[in-house]
Amino acid sequence: MAFVNRLRGFVVIGLLPALVLYLVFVLVPIVWSVYYGFYDWKGIGAASFTGLDNYAEALRDPIFWRALKNNLIIVAASILGQLPIALVLSLILRKSTLFHRFVRSAVFMPMVVSTVVIGMIWGYIYHPQIGILNVILQNIGLGSWIRDWLGDARINMYSVSAPVIWANIGPYLIIFISAIQNIPSEMEDAAKLDGAVRAKWLYLIVIPMIWDTIKVAIVLCISGSLKAFDLIYIMTGGGPAQSTELLATYMYNNTFEVFRYGYGSAVSSLIIVISLILVLGSQLLMRKRGI
Repeated sequence: MAFVNRLRGFVVIGLLPALVLYLVFVLVPIVWSVYYGFYDWKGIGAASFTGLDNYAEALRDPIFWRALKNNLIIVAASILGQLPIALVLSLILRKSTLFHRFVRSAVFMPMVVSTVVIGMIWGYIYHPQIGILNVILQNIGLGSWIRDWLGDARINMYSVSAPVIWANIGPYLIIFISAIQNIPSEMEDAAKLDGAVRAKWLYLIVIPMIWDTIKVAIVLCISGSLKAFDLIYIMTGGGPAQSTELLATYMYNNTFEVFRYGYGSAVSSLIIVISLILVLGSQLLMRKRGI
């Protein structure tokens, strides 16, 4: 019993620094943000209590709803783009040969490259005059497809979704490879004997066995997509005419461009609420389907 108590004390001491850091840099700012969401505050000087006025104003603002719609496009693109691509690549690259390790590193590389660099690269790819995408389309006889990919409000959200997907496949690839490697090899051998190969093996064996991992990945996708900011801010700044505005850029512009810290705090609180609703909804949906 004394050994168990010492072990528990050691675990508590080991976790305490991380817990303190999480409390100071995550929970306290969240509470602070919720608190100032009820005030009209410019960042300096006295703050005047306004109750739910900031939240009501945000919910009445059409730009807020446009930003939410754009964020939902990013969420859908991330779930339907990042996860399937990462899952397929994890099946292809799960072996530990030199070639497979090299390709895995290449796929993961965007995660260690500065987001500013990625945004600038994709900005040049989409450039209407010198962008490589339009040059390729012109050279292969698809000149009618040439667009101002970031300036056309009808397609620019889908354009910015591509670099978001490309830049974030790496972590899910590693997560899925780790989950697939934990599937007993006997199950794969038995599936092959029963004729369950390729698509059948993926659908009947792999997905059910790693379903809990997929649910965690979906949660990470939703939370990460709702916090999306840097790539879009570098590429478009939320424009033109707020057509690529996201909740994070909307909050940033109102907080640091026009110095409405109280209003920006209210918007950030709404982002947390929307994120929780989407996460809980996705988990309930998957549970109801009994997968």
